[in-house]
Amino acid sequence: MISRRSLMKTVGAGTVGAAVVSPAGLLAKENEVRTKHSTPDEMPTNVTLLSIRNDDGSDTLGVKTGESVIDVRYAARLLGVQSPLTLDQLLQEGQAGALSTLIADVQASHKANAAIIPESAITYGRLFENPGKIICVGLNYKRHAQEINMPIPKQPVLFNKYNNSLAAHNCTITLPPREVSYKMDYETELMIVIGKAARNVSEEEAPKYIAGYCIGHDFSARDLQLETGGQWMIGKTLDNFAPIGPYFVSSDLVGDPHSLRLQTFVNGEVRQDWKTDDFIFNCYQVVAYISKHWTLQPGDIIFTGTPHGVIVGKPKDQQVWLKAGDVVESRIDKLGSLKFQLA
Repeated sequence: MISRRSLMKTVGAGTVGAAVVSPAGLLAKENEVRTKHSTPDEMPTNVTLLSIRNDDGSDTLGVKTGESVIDVRYAARLLGVQSPLTLDQLLQEGQAGALSTLIADVQASHKANAAIIPESAITYGRLFENPGKIICVGLNYKRHAQEINMPIPKQPVLFNKYNNSLAAHNCTITLPPREVSYKMDYETELMIVIGKAARNVSEEEAPKYIAGYCIGHDFSARDLQLETGGQWMIGKTLDNFAPIGPYFVSSDLVGDPHSLRLQTFVNGEVRQDWKTDDFIFNCYQVVAYISKHWTLQPGDIIFTGTPHGVIVGKPKDQQVWLKAGDVVESRIDKLGSLKFQLA
């Protein structure tokens, strides 16, 4: 739902000397905006989006246009229009139409030129702050299952992360004390972003419910995950253990998600290098399977698993765990490069 506070910020903040709006008038304006721009079945298309960390500590939406970015919050204020200010809001409220209108207005008006800034000048924020669900699929690449001597699953293996784990591109992950955990491992993953409510959908129908894709990193504490009674959730959901970014790319721009190259680099050295055609359960099968158990909602995100090459899959005498000072980079075709460092 559009809050009165956000409506006042985006509609009124850029209009000096505007008349005070009564509560009844504000509600009418809110309903007008929702009717005009909010459509549950509408998903963003032809866009690459990112998040901007602002001086006030908030994370708000940006639209990538070549080497530049449209600062959506600033553009909305300059133009006096309504627009979703975060990716969560865009997806959960079905406000793709409002964003499209803003992009067109910015490109057609000199008034909003100040809202177009070089991407090199921004600090990246979290793409997602409050998704309804963060779902992860384990053991979803054939060669990964083989390298850790696990049988090929007959159904997707699901676990979860929590919102405390969400982190931005170029973030720093502060590692826990050694007595808590020290066997840190990398997992570059293709991440599915849901755009429409999905319940009991078929594999063939599943693409219609996917808004787009991101790079997600399922950072993992293997000792917590595997040596304390199978605590997968604990081993994978410590603070900042889910960096995502730098971009959300709409499904139409990604095309077939099952032929993408994934790579992981640690301090510039390649550690993982494989393609999504090695999925055990592809993206559409994963969405269909999950939707038969519970409803997927707009803004839910799904980590689809990692290929072989992880540290835990190596012989024990070759397992050199990640440590403070390491820089990890995840790359996926069409989605960019996600980086973070350890401290």
